[in-house]
Amino acid sequence: MSEYNHNDPFRDLFLSRRQLLGRMGNGFAALGLMGLMGESAFAAGPGSTGNAQNPLAPHAPPLKAKAKRVIFLFMNGGPSQVDTFDPKPALQKYAGQPIPLQLPTERKTGAAFPSAYSFKKYGQSGIEVSEIFPNVAKHVDDMVVIRSMHADVPNHEPSLLLMNCGESRMVRPSMGSWVLYGLGTENQNLPGFIAMCPGGFPIQETQNWQSGFLPGVLAGTYIDPANTDIDKLIENIKDHYTLPSDQREQLDLVQRLNRKHADLRGHDAALESRIQSFELAYRMQTEATDAFDVNKESQATRDMYGPGTFARQCLMARRLAERGVRFIQLYHGAGQPWDSHDDIAVAHRNLAHESDQAIGALLTDLKQRGMLDDTLVIWGGEFGRTPTVELPTPGANAGHANGRDHNHYGFTYWMAGGGVKRGTVYGATDDFGFKAEQNPVHVHDLHATILHLLGFDHLKFTYRHAGRDYRLTDLYGNVIHDIVA
Repeated sequence: MSEYNHNDPFRDLFLSRRQLLGRMGNGFAALGLMGLMGESAFAAGPGSTGNAQNPLAPHAPPLKAKAKRVIFLFMNGGPSQVDTFDPKPALQKYAGQPIPLQLPTERKTGAAFPSAYSFKKYGQSGIEVSEIFPNVAKHVDDMVVIRSMHADVPNHEPSLLLMNCGESRMVRPSMGSWVLYGLGTENQNLPGFIAMCPGGFPIQETQNWQSGFLPGVLAGTYIDPANTDIDKLIENIKDHYTLPSDQREQLDLVQRLNRKHADLRGHDAALESRIQSFELAYRMQTEATDAFDVNKESQATRDMYGPGTFARQCLMARRLAERGVRFIQLYHGAGQPWDSHDDIAVAHRNLAHESDQAIGALLTDLKQRGMLDDTLVIWGGEFGRTPTVELPTPGANAGHANGRDHNHYGFTYWMAGGGVKRGTVYGATDDFGFKAEQNPVHVHDLHATILHLLGFDHLKFTYRHAGRDYRLTDLYGNVIHDIVA
């Protein structure tokens, strides 16, 4: 009457105390308790990996999708909207004078601080863009520029988590993990969600691409693109001493042990994720090194993207996108390089110089390959910056009065391709670029719209955890239909 199988080679490896007592005469009680425990363990609800199915398998979205994948260009630290995509001539008029607005800034700021850069109109749409982004500006007719974004607080840590995970304080799955949960990946030999940040992690580190309460295999895979050596870029991906056939046999043995272990523990979600990760790591040997090797591109293509780490990131993003990776996030620098409290005229120009050619090349490349129509490219940071100059803190070494402070009340994002209404400007800040006034778009609204473009109703796209249904947009968010084609 017991489950002891004399033909099972692993029969003596997983004896729990309960099983041992069961064999000594309490078998019926043990079986009854196991049944109760089993029912509890499998009652994980929608999204559970208890059925041992592959959570990375490709899924069709419930609604008609306009985009199949996302490339998120994250400008780490908070770029200034009035120096990039939201021109404010009134700042020049009031230069050096107080702005006639009540400004609830994080720190004390001074007079109106006009941009050091000129703006001009581009494309048939005539959208104005700063001189520091000439290559990106060539693609404004493929973009929607949202000039009325707003977030919750003017601090990096909560604002990064809000933008990446939809929640600024509690542990929640990242947007990339939600997308991977809903769509799976088209390539089982590569991670479906990849985060690239050169030289280390951004603020809040791996929380920005965490899977939270979703299966662990849906978390983002971190890559440091500062490494140009493929073996260092993807460390320990290949075993140079064991034949592939022997590796397969070894992994099969380990997975049989893991499966037996999981069967006796109600298919624990963490263990299921570990099992899936072993399989993914094995499969990655066949394709990962090729996908990240930009030297396999023509010299003309590499020249188009330009030199530098961010250029390699963008080129790798295109290679990953065409290989079926679902969500690719590129951080422009570790830490917060766009956090220009000082010398913003020099700092922002340098940062734009590092990224402008590569972003323009990425959009050109995607369009030439027919991929821009179903690839959603997103650009922005965690918040914007004040239109007034930031004043040094008395008694502190706070630099010079030539930078801008954090500003979550109004900032700019743009999206290209992937079903957006192209050549469009949506929303507006006030005359000085401080606060979103016309058609404000909260981060939750942006997330709801991104999910809509990918074929999901954000109100119904949920995962049951701890007795309630969670979603990326929490209890908020509205789809901005005016920016959807």
